[in-house]
Amino acid sequence: MAIFLDTRGYSDIAIAVCDRCKMKRPHAELSPDFNFPGLMVCEQGCKDDKDPYRLAARKTERINIRFPRPDDNLNNLSGAGIPYNGLVNE
Repeated sequence: MAIFLDTRGYSDIAIAVCDRCKMKRPHAELSPDFNFPGLMVCEQGCKDDKDPYRLAARKTERINIRFPRPDDNLNNLSGAGIPYNGLVNE
């Protein structure tokens, strides 16, 4: 006994094969895959979610310090014998 797909109620009566599960489905039930747009896949477990690594990179935030302190010059420090890079000034 032959089994036929019921395509009544769809906009087209074509039958297509899912690229993942290789099952015959009505053509209107197939849609392009998110990650590989060339694949036409069905909704019954073959369609993947969008891969977040394929999305565009987020824009970096520009973060400014509200009250920055000025840098102190190390040559103008008062006091002798301050070790700097392992050396002692005398």
